[in-house]
Amino acid sequence: MSSLLQRALPLADTSVQRQRLEALPLPLRFEKALQRSNLHPLLPNAIEIFQMNVGKVCNQTCHHCHVDAGPDREEVMSPHVVAACLRALERSRIGKLDITGGAPELHPQFREIVARAAASGCHVMDRCNLTILLAPKFEDLPEFLAAHRVEVLASLPSYNLRQTDAQRGHGVFERSLEALRRLNTVGYGRDEELQLNLVTNPVGAFLPASQAALEAHWKRQLRRRFDIEFNSLYTITNMPISRFLEYLVQSGNLDVYMERLVNAYNPAAAAAVMCRNTLSVGWDGTLFDCDFNQMLDLPVESEAPQTIFDFDLEALNRRRIVVGQHCFGCTAGAGSSCGGATAT
Repeated sequence: MSSLLQRALPLADTSVQRQRLEALPLPLRFEKALQRSNLHPLLPNAIEIFQMNVGKVCNQTCHHCHVDAGPDREEVMSPHVVAACLRALERSRIGKLDITGGAPELHPQFREIVARAAASGCHVMDRCNLTILLAPKFEDLPEFLAAHRVEVLASLPSYNLRQTDAQRGHGVFERSLEALRRLNTVGYGRDEELQLNLVTNPVGAFLPASQAALEAHWKRQLRRRFDIEFNSLYTITNMPISRFLEYLVQSGNLDVYMERLVNAYNPAAAAAVMCRNTLSVGWDGTLFDCDFNQMLDLPVESEAPQTIFDFDLEALNRRRIVVGQHCFGCTAGAGSSCGGATAT
């Protein structure tokens, strides 16, 4: 499988994705849902997480990927943008850095970003696809991450081979298990200071089950079957954008899935969406309210600073958050964020 862009498909154009979602005859607009919940306009609480999407290059091409990442992508954050991000992070004293991609570890400055952020006292999070830890020249990454007390957020669709390989490619499950074992060996999931949290999303057009129940079940299964330990399980709802949107269209599930999201709208989840405490920086330095808005090319509102070179924490904390119909994906059921469910 290759990216939407490589296949020159209409959905590779983010404006086509947005138009497709906006044209659906849904029973409710997201803005109206916010109004009913007394949350319109949606405003930040305070920026607590600085998220850097360092590019779309990845060693995998997953069927659900909202980034449309893969080995055929070339977008990479430049040293100029990296330097501006690190300056903004250090001066603002935002407490958490979330590094994502693509496979963020493939960025040529990944280790420099981690080391500098950790040295400044920042809690660093690495969104890891696991198989990158087995790639040539990356085998020592578990030790490097452990040395800097980096929290590893590892993607794993299922504890079953068939489901994982169906979503991520043949052989990914076994390689993911080996990567988890290597992380366990250096202390991840066993040492309290080395957090290993798994991130899972459904392998289909439905909402995740209870995060707490799934976590208990996953811990039993991975411990009993593979002697693997981890700290927490985060469930994420599949966002109706990019390659998952392609799946929904091709399978005839788009209307049904979107109606499911709308009907499951939860005001408590809406109040706790990640865009209220997160700022997302794109590979080219553009600022976004969240990673999902980034992938739809929906930057922060025009009155706010637009790029990392204009970074102004106070102004960004006063912005209105940009929303659309895709936002029902973060507010359905127990909610969904980069840190898993947001409400009970």
